[in-house]
Amino acid sequence: MPKVLVSDKLSETAVQIFRDRGIEVDYLPDVGKDKDKLAEIIGQYDGLAIRSATKVTPSLLEHATNLKVVGRAGIGTDNVDKEAASKKGVIVMNTPFGNMITTAEHAIAMMFSVARQIPEADASTQAGKWEKSKFMGVELTAKTLGVIGAGNIGGIVCDRARGLKMKVVAYDPFLSEEKAAEMQIEKVELDVLLKRADFITLHVPLTDGTRNILSAENLAKTKKGVRIINCARGGLVDEKALAELLKSGHVAGAAFDVFAEEPATDNVLFGLKNVVCTPHLGASTTEAQENVALQVAEQMSDYLLTGAVTNALNMPSVTAEEAKVMGPWITTAGHLGNFIGQMTDDEPIKAINILYDGEASTMNLQALNCALIAGIMKSINPEVNMVSAPALAKDRGIQIATTNQAQSGVFEGYIKVTIATPTKERSIAGTVFSDGKPRFIQIKGINIDAEVGEHMLYTTNEDIPGIIGTLGTMLGEHKVNLANFTLGRSVQGGEAIAIAYLDEPMKDSAVAALKNTGLFRQVKPLHFDVA
Repeated sequence: MPKVLVSDKLSETAVQIFRDRGIEVDYLPDVGKDKDKLAEIIGQYDGLAIRSATKVTPSLLEHATNLKVVGRAGIGTDNVDKEAASKKGVIVMNTPFGNMITTAEHAIAMMFSVARQIPEADASTQAGKWEKSKFMGVELTAKTLGVIGAGNIGGIVCDRARGLKMKVVAYDPFLSEEKAAEMQIEKVELDVLLKRADFITLHVPLTDGTRNILSAENLAKTKKGVRIINCARGGLVDEKALAELLKSGHVAGAAFDVFAEEPATDNVLFGLKNVVCTPHLGASTTEAQENVALQVAEQMSDYLLTGAVTNALNMPSVTAEEAKVMGPWITTAGHLGNFIGQMTDDEPIKAINILYDGEASTMNLQALNCALIAGIMKSINPEVNMVSAPALAKDRGIQIATTNQAQSGVFEGYIKVTIATPTKERSIAGTVFSDGKPRFIQIKGINIDAEVGEHMLYTTNEDIPGIIGTLGTMLGEHKVNLANFTLGRSVQGGEAIAIAYLDEPMKDSAVAALKNTGLFRQVKPLHFDVA
């Protein structure tokens, strides 16, 4: 039975989902703040459900010997070292859709607040003043809203703004012209947005490419009297530069829910005229908190019980339906990678080229790639899995290329992988038969029909009489029982290959004896996990 730790405050309904799905769960909502205690107990768990208080660091992951998945109830995963998790083979999931509406609504609310100076007017009125002439606001109708990032949340903001009769321009490198037309907004470059927008709202993650996207230089390009809203991530705006422009009057107002340093107990924006600040409340509604908690519990349960991957940040998503259909193909991809990885453990791999044919080409190729690369990398690191394999390959500078094609032969579909080393290329192809079992169908261009066994012996030789007799005799002399074998050759008298199925691991003495005959060009024991 999988075991999950909930280390931050999560809905009791979400905790019950784990239990109802047959997963053992420990609800310790304060342990996430105690890094020493968390490190002490994390090794017991297959899954870790968190919010923002728990920090998943490389140090913590070193103690997470059984951890398979981290689920973040929310969008932001700044508190999770995703690179370290990937290398450790731990999937990192978030729930990007559970609080989209809530966050978008908060951005709209902040825009209203700064347009009409509502917080300052409220404070003044409750202080017994009646400063009606002091708080002259602006309408939103017919104003131009510049949206930086028109994805899930930004798209909702665009829709709400259009409902307010605002003109919407958006900067988003990933937004197509067709999608922009469908959303009834105008796609523009950033410089154009800065010059035209009366209000600017940000809805992008914090990355190296978006950090300080509203830098001092870009803020200086904005329209005089602009108002800026940030309910996305701290660090997207140069706060010091913004403060100076607020003081000079170039920027008429700002509304911030997020800050470069949080908790923000002190900030250059605090106390300035017409600046509205809230303590990271974007997702803070009853509905959103419940939604993300339920979603993360369902996602983690699905992965731990069925292998389905949803909203993962470091692995391709695989639905429960895909997992059922793709299971045999994922297994086949892993075995193909494992075969060629074991054959190439004496040389560094420079490139991996993967061809998907027919039925295989219609599947989730990213997931198949991960399985195949994991199989190859197991010869380097036996602990590697589908999550950590791409990171390991990248660290080693391995170039990976993928192509797909319509059915081209007698098989309904197959996978072929070719690897390049400094001195040679090796290739192998495989398919899934109607019985759901994987088969090797081609090795080094030689057609073959070979099942996958736990203990196998691969040999190559010149196609001459007596080879199989010699192989069987020498295995018998070294007390290695030959269960079955499969043969293949290019042409009569050309290169031939044999795959022997053994009852136990091949003995080093038997390998040495076969090599000493001078008849075999290659003698390679192989092992596969067929459980």
